[in-house]
Amino acid sequence: MTEARRIVVKVGSSSLTTASGGLDADRVDALVDVLAKVREEGTARKAPAEGAGGRRAGDGRREIVLVSSGAIAAGLAPLGLTRRPKDLARQQAAASVGQGLLVARYTASFARYGIRVGQILLTSDDMSRRAHHRNASRTLDKLLAMGAFPIVNENDTVATDEIRFGDNDRLAALVAHLVRADLLVLLSDVDGVYDGDPSRPGTSRIAEVRGPGDLAHVEIGSAGRAGVGTGGMVTKVEAARIAAAAGIPVVLTSAVHAAEALAGGDTGTYFHPTGRRSADRLLWLQHATTPQGALTLDDGAVHAVVERRKSLLPAGIAAVEGEFSAGDPVELRDAAGRPVARGLVNFDAKEIPRLIGRSTRELARELGPAYEREVVHRDDLVILPA
Repeated sequence: MTEARRIVVKVGSSSLTTASGGLDADRVDALVDVLAKVREEGTARKAPAEGAGGRRAGDGRREIVLVSSGAIAAGLAPLGLTRRPKDLARQQAAASVGQGLLVARYTASFARYGIRVGQILLTSDDMSRRAHHRNASRTLDKLLAMGAFPIVNENDTVATDEIRFGDNDRLAALVAHLVRADLLVLLSDVDGVYDGDPSRPGTSRIAEVRGPGDLAHVEIGSAGRAGVGTGGMVTKVEAARIAAAAGIPVVLTSAVHAAEALAGGDTGTYFHPTGRRSADRLLWLQHATTPQGALTLDDGAVHAVVERRKSLLPAGIAAVEGEFSAGDPVELRDAAGRPVARGLVNFDAKEIPRLIGRSTRELARELGPAYEREVVHRDDLVILPA
């Protein structure tokens, strides 16, 4: 942990706001104090010649990307709301007011250290599409290279139910993969995963998780201050699993232990990496998109897509359901209805029925060259776990 060069830190709404929903300046300043110090210090050991993902080691300064909740919570009190609204329209209104307050507070706090901040607002739709994903990656890399401090949040002012991440824990895991981070730190108001209800006597903190089996018999309950945030321990553990499966170690602890966690101290729960890094966009496609429809495949197409990693052609489709447009994410199912893959479709839903079961050559002769292509290209397709 002390050798991590590029770190993503996520902080929840409950760690930044008062009980009534307004921003707590002291809490924000306390977090910034820790992050600014860690950012400027070198690693405890001599930095390697090359960092994760092929990055050069640089001048010894650690790079941090902050994924911060709090926009909706910060907008509650100014709009006269006593708790987080359930309807999307009022959530968007609160985010519109609160996002400016949140970034202004961070800007003022980081200015005490002479650090400029840069705001990045994302929706899942931004990240599943190739060009948008590439632009977000390039912007974050450039902000870090120029010495700015990126602050990422979901773009709650425009996100609809279909393109929302749902919680910033999952967003943080995906951002960690996007920026090729060496470490993800999830901060909340709970200091780790426990083997039972932490409010009850006799429960103990789980210091390390080496794989999903370590938590198989642990009941992960919700945690966090009601009425302010959306996440709980379930979302944090799921985010940790996403990052760990992508080869990124994770520390889950409370915001008050942020300094200790970033110094490699014995705090929180440490999730060991369980997998390797995959293509950036495919991780987003798997974890950050909501299918807008489904395509049922015949047995031959399932084998071609899942086993041989081929594109999905019209000849392999048996049925289509849902209303979607070209470029939307869709679920690919086998004959029994089990999801086997997810991908970005190249045709509108209304076009596909006349393509079903036909070869691309036949379609090109009848409908034109625009139809001589895959329904889902293999570069826009991710295989789902069995």
